[in-house]
This record gives sequence, C-alpha cells and structure tokens, in this order.
Amino acid sequence: MLEWLSIAKGDLLDVEIQLIEIASKKLCLIKTDDCYYATATKCPHAGADLSKGWCEKGYLVCPIHRFQYRLENGRGAEGQGDYLPVYPVKDEGDFLIIGIKKSWFKFW
Repeated sequence: MLEWLSIAKGDLLDVEIQLIEIASKKLCLIKTDDCYYATATKCPHAGADLSKGWCEKGYLVCPIHRFQYRLENGRGAEGQGDYLPVYPVKDEGDFLIIGIKKSWFKFW
C-alpha cells in the first residue's frame, strides 16, 4: 500500500539531481527532460550517495563505480544483475506527489 506525500516545487533546488527528505525518508529526486523521478539514495552495488551522480541516456549513474540504473524502473544496466528502488511521482502543477510504501511496522 502506498502513502502519497506532496512536496512543493518551490522548495526544490533548480538542479538535475538532489537529495530530499519527505516523511522522514531520504530520496534522490531527479528532474530530466521535464520529467521527475524518485529513487533510493544509496547505490545497491556499494552504497554510494546517488545524489552525487548524474543522468545519462535514461539512466542514473553512480558516482563511484559508474553502475547505471534505469530511471523508469530502477533496473541495473545489462550485466549488473541488480536494481535500485524507485518511487512513483505525479507532477501536479506546483507540487510533486510521491508514493512511498507504507510500513506495516509501527512504534508504540
């Protein structure tokens, strides 16, 4: 089950990739070709900070080992055999709505 959370575009930096925090969760927010994508912040290969990476031909590229992850679905480039968690993003004018998987675990 997804929980849909909003963030104002006015609160974002005018950069291609940035680290954001929404509902106590850190995400990598990417804007390329006027489309927004949200991914996990850590590279699944070696844990590098992907907000320091770059985009190339539809892929997010890790700044450490150059591993690549497809923006639409998080799949690693051919031969990598890994994937990056991605989150759905809806562009609603002045706001972005991001779907975060709701945790079944609650603290008392």
